[in-house]
Amino acid sequence: MKCNSSFSGDHQMDVVLSFDQLINAYAARIESEKNSFKKLYYSALLQAITKDDFPNADITEENLNEYSEPIDLILSELFPKSLSGNEIKAATIPFSSVLFNCTDRLTKIFENAGENYTFNFLEEETFDRFRLACGLVLNKCYNMKLDIGKLLHAEIPDANGNLRTYRITYNADFIDVFSNSKSEQLEEHEINDLLRFPDDEDRWRKAFPHGSYQFKGFGIISFTDVTVDASISELKTILLNQPGSKLADKDNFVNIFKKMFNMDNIYAGFTSFDAYDSSFEQMHFSDAPSYLLGQSHSKLTQNAICKDAYNHLIKLHKPLIIPDVENYHDKQDVKFMTKNLLESGIKSAVLYPVTKNERLIGVLELGSDIAFGLNSFNTIKIENIIDYIKAAVIRGEEEDENRVKAIIQTECTSIHPSVQWKFEREARRILKSRINGKEETFKDLGFEDVYPLYGQIDIVGSSDSRNRAIKKDLCFQLDNVCEIIASAKAYEPLPIYDQIGFRVQEYKDQLQHQAIDANSERGIIKLLTDEINPVMHHIKNISHDLKERVATYQEKLDPLSGVIYESRNNYDNTVQTINHALSRYIDNKQVEAQGIYEHYFERFKTDGVEHNIYIGGSITEEAEFNVVYLYNLRLWQLQTMIEMEDKFYSIQENLPSQLDAASMILVFDNTLSIRYRIDEKRFDVDGTYNARYEVIKKRIDKAHIKGTEERITQKGTISIIYTNKENESEYMRYVSYLQHKKYLGDEVESLELEDVQGVIGLKAIRVNILYGFKASENRMTYDDLIEQLSLKEVESE
Repeated sequence: MKCNSSFSGDHQMDVVLSFDQLINAYAARIESEKNSFKKLYYSALLQAITKDDFPNADITEENLNEYSEPIDLILSELFPKSLSGNEIKAATIPFSSVLFNCTDRLTKIFENAGENYTFNFLEEETFDRFRLACGLVLNKCYNMKLDIGKLLHAEIPDANGNLRTYRITYNADFIDVFSNSKSEQLEEHEINDLLRFPDDEDRWRKAFPHGSYQFKGFGIISFTDVTVDASISELKTILLNQPGSKLADKDNFVNIFKKMFNMDNIYAGFTSFDAYDSSFEQMHFSDAPSYLLGQSHSKLTQNAICKDAYNHLIKLHKPLIIPDVENYHDKQDVKFMTKNLLESGIKSAVLYPVTKNERLIGVLELGSDIAFGLNSFNTIKIENIIDYIKAAVIRGEEEDENRVKAIIQTECTSIHPSVQWKFEREARRILKSRINGKEETFKDLGFEDVYPLYGQIDIVGSSDSRNRAIKKDLCFQLDNVCEIIASAKAYEPLPIYDQIGFRVQEYKDQLQHQAIDANSERGIIKLLTDEINPVMHHIKNISHDLKERVATYQEKLDPLSGVIYESRNNYDNTVQTINHALSRYIDNKQVEAQGIYEHYFERFKTDGVEHNIYIGGSITEEAEFNVVYLYNLRLWQLQTMIEMEDKFYSIQENLPSQLDAASMILVFDNTLSIRYRIDEKRFDVDGTYNARYEVIKKRIDKAHIKGTEERITQKGTISIIYTNKENESEYMRYVSYLQHKKYLGDEVESLELEDVQGVIGLKAIRVNILYGFKASENRMTYDDLIEQLSLKEVESE
């Protein structure tokens, strides 16, 4: 080991190696010390030091070794022999790299570093060293209280060539500062300017010219081994700055762990865990090896690890420490993991679980080729960096999840959360195949043995209501046209007014005596937009009165279509408001229903709101299915449909149109299979037999009671369609319960339905609904409700 020193040419100031301050301190202690033994000790110490006139010796870097014995003696209190094997420190010529009186441990460190190692202390940062000396001047000559300590580090190789990191602290307590004749007293504002501009080298060198101060004494430099801390910090930096798709560069990763554990050889790897398949996998997008898997790309959990490893890593999420892999291997039933560790040369290991939201996502693997090299004592160090490894792994997993979501978004529409897991599993399969160079496509996904539930709340006579609104708008607009045309004719009796008036009256008579259809609607609109509206531009110029009447008429027209849409807009807005409110209501209730048992749910807005529910063991990947969940969901559906009926009417109190609703539930007793068809991007029942369910759904709401022309769905009631006696008994229990809760009335009908194409033997329970749930003790029948709504409508008029 060599030390460099070129201080005198860099700092512009004089340096004298001296021990006067320490000698004076010993002399003072003789006077102040009360313990006679210590007095005798200091007296003997001073006597030995002053022998051969040592205090007045001119000690330089060149003759330093000649005075090693008295120097060792004078520094004995600062460098006690009992601590020489533990402490890492030395004395130094002020602000230089020349060290002397090194402790035994520091001497050993430099010996292990080799002859070619050169210790440079501030040699490469001469201005920093100069500014450090200036700071000492300001503190000792100007009574400043500057913290002149600088955080310094040195990397020194050990006997095996591995770099160890040491933090260096410099003690300048034994350095005195003396001003020379060349020095000029600094003013307060000059000192403040120096502190304002710490990096202005010219300013500092001008303030402290060459030879202006002398430094007399010695410094003490102390080393602290911070290799572990530095390694942790380096690893944190790498992990935080590393792109999410890579855990860390393999070589950097290994070298850092070597420093951390002070080992010549260490193995560092990582294995991903797929919770969907319960399997361990090689990590994607990373060159980190998996010592757990060896040459295998993936392995199911039960075939990869033993029971003890399963309990530690997956069940308890605790590290598995194996100080002796060979011994551990002999005791386990499943030897796949330990066999791979031994084949890699690993004789002691720690497997550290990395979790996210209490779910295992991977395992950090560390191994040593020395039995008991890794143990429960030194592996505690991993606690300091596991959160950063976890963050890096999570970033990588999130990138994977984004790729999975991208595949799902490309191949599918939005997916209900209950079945998201299966779509993610399929997307992961595709992702893995693409990583391995294989091009795979998204397959249809099936869910077997699920129970379907279907319900709808439909606007009664929606087509008729819409046509009545259209008819009302057209009649109102034709009346307006007739009045304006008649007034215009009074001003100028043009034949065109008679012709237009005749055609308008024809359409008015047609609307009054016939139902409107698409052809008649199209003819009237064509007359209004192509012939009458252009004439209005002429009429408004005839007189001031006609100008105002035409302007009022034109204000009522829809700017895009040129016709009046007031009643139709009222109807459409009412339907839209009702559908939005009902959809939001059932969506909110679904949060409650998913708590019963996770199930697939979808709803559709038509002239009303309908929904599909599928429940069964294949829908969820975790909870075990029991038919009791089906019964709970059926009761939830019936109660929710009744509540939606009540909401249907309650929200109409402030709406411009008044509409009626009819509700229906279809009970299908058998399980069926559903499949997400990737080409159609939707769910559908699977198989010919199961298609019967879809046929019933599409036709049942228009089915009639057997032997009559009466539809099964009627306003003020809810109809429950079923096929067998068991369903009837089940739902009669629900009806009885909801009658007790005053959701349903006493008018219960058991009905048979006419045969629907391809479906025979359907039956129904139809029950009247009680309304006004907010006033629970004062429920209303449908007739009471309509009477109340009508009275409110009259009052508003």
